This record gives sequence, structure tokens and C-alpha cells, in this order.
Amino acid sequence: MTARDIIIKPIITEKSMAGVATEKKYTFKVDKKATKIQIAKAVEEIFGVNVAKVNTVSVRGRMRRQGRYQGYTPSWKKAYVTLTEKSKTIEFFEGMM
Repeated sequence: MTARDIIIKPIITEKSMAGVATEKKYTFKVDKKATKIQIAKAVEEIFGVNVAKVNTVSVRGRMRRQGRYQGYTPSWKKAYVTLTEKSKTIEFFEGMM
């Protein structure tokens, strides 16, 4: 897997942007099979920053109804990436705040 296959997309919510402003903590949707080490290396390669730690959460699919039919949305994996103190910030998130 390449770095672009591991990091699927950034998660931009009010709560995740609060972590960016205070703690240099960024949130990404990542591949379900990716490990913490792979995620850290992918973020360092794509954005050119130094990663301090990675926390991951497996998000369950939610029940959805469409009329009388029901099913689940797909499950996915979320990664919280914290950068080191000396690391530069990720420029992509700067325009969002």
C-alpha cells in the first residue's frame, strides 16, 4: 500500500478543528487494515511533518432506513495523529480555521 492508499481523507469537523488549534492533533479517515506505524509513516511522507503518536478508532456502521428497507452504512477507521512540538503544521488545515 502506498501512503495515498492509507490516508483516505481528512475529517473536518468543529471538534477536530479544535484539536488542530490547540494540540497539533489532526484527524483522518484511513484504510481499515492500516496499522499505527503505517499511518504515521504515510502522514510524514505526504505532509512532510514529524509524528509524535497515532491513536486509532474503528467506527461501526450506523443503521439507516430508506422507506421500509433498512441496512447499515459501511464501517471505517479513524486516526488521530499528534505532531511533535518542533514539527511544522499541516498547511491544508490552516485555511479551514
